[in-house]
Amino acid sequence: MVSAAYSFVGGPFRARRMKRFVAAFGPTATTTIVDVGGAPRTWLDLPCRPRVTVVNLAPPASPVPSWVRFDTGDATRLPYADGAFDIAFSNSVIEHVGDLAAQRRMAAELRRVAGCYYLQTPARSFPFEPHYLTPFVHWLPVSVRRRLLRNLSVWGWITRPSPDDVDHAVTSIRLLSLRELRELFPDATILRERVAWMTKSWTVVKAPGARAGSSPACR
Repeated sequence: MVSAAYSFVGGPFRARRMKRFVAAFGPTATTTIVDVGGAPRTWLDLPCRPRVTVVNLAPPASPVPSWVRFDTGDATRLPYADGAFDIAFSNSVIEHVGDLAAQRRMAAELRRVAGCYYLQTPARSFPFEPHYLTPFVHWLPVSVRRRLLRNLSVWGWITRPSPDDVDHAVTSIRLLSLRELRELFPDATILRERVAWMTKSWTVVKAPGARAGSSPACR
């Protein structure tokens, strides 16, 4: 039920993001892309078939298309050489890797393995927490969240998590602020995705041909 809610609410946003990604990066059949923490289905609706490598902690449940490569790996320690790809892509992953130190490692890895990159992540300033499907809870201290999530969040009501599940959630999900994203990606343009007047999520872009004050041109 939780996955269905995520798909229903997030589907239109993901579709718009992919259109913006295509407009910004113009991928072709020869473009090499690493999708860090993603899934092959992300790439099914593109107007072309770029050379996509998906890397994640575990293989996907559904079959991988023949034109997509899948590797098992950790977003904070990618198993690729420097500059191995044209574009590094990551959608709603960096908030799941752990504390700020782990997020710094993931950001450095994205910048290391590709000349250009695209990353999306929910905004900490947005009042509705997308993982718990509940407002304001992510602004509370970790110790308070541990006590409240099971019985005072939509996620808790639906999934009835164990104490270990709750502990994993509060230690592995960390939303980022705009200031932190600027620190992690100093050479990127950071765009807002809004709901009404509020910033729902951030999109971090280092695209080909960017000018000074935005982000340097990629290889």
